[in-house]
Amino acid sequence: MAASMGGRVAVLVSGGGTNLQALLDDPAIAPSIALVVSDRSGVKALDRAATHDIPAVVVDPAGHPDRDAWEAALLAALRDHGVDTIVSAGWMRLLGRAMLEAFPGRVLNVHPALLPSFPGMHGVRDALAYGVKVTGVTVHLVDEGTDTGPIVLQEAVGVRDDDDWDSLEPRIHAVEHRLLPRAVRALLEGRLVVEGRLVRIVETKGSGDTS
Repeated sequence: MAASMGGRVAVLVSGGGTNLQALLDDPAIAPSIALVVSDRSGVKALDRAATHDIPAVVVDPAGHPDRDAWEAALLAALRDHGVDTIVSAGWMRLLGRAMLEAFPGRVLNVHPALLPSFPGMHGVRDALAYGVKVTGVTVHLVDEGTDTGPIVLQEAVGVRDDDDWDSLEPRIHAVEHRLLPRAVRALLEGRLVVEGRLVRIVETKGSGDTS
């Protein structure tokens, strides 16, 4: 079935926020960003939110007695801002069942590898360590596993013989900054068709063209 329309996005961040910036730079997405959430204070992503006058909150796990309490605080912040869609953009924490049940089919994540290869926090490093010739970027819907949800978009990035993390990561970022906004636009416009693990993007709503 096609995802329903939605227009209030929370972007979850843990660091510099370059993917957040890609969303802020997209005129079709920026007006829908209602909240930026970080799990740590002092990160550059929060400065990016402030520059664009977007509300931002820090929900630090260290300030809560356990994971359930932290996730309840996170969910409360999202509800306080009327959020209906979540974009995990460099967010370094898993979302639990309560969060996913509150936003069914409305949580996207961008990952710096071609899933199901190299899930987890170190996709670029792990791909280099394995010696692959091709890696890439995946945007997927989030489920309770670690980077196991249905894949929305993927694009390959070649690995050069002399690549290291510093040379490969910028090329990965460049692809992330193109793919993530495309997936977010499709979700907000109701153009994601999800059938089990198969996700299609209807390029023109109501037409038969998909990609």
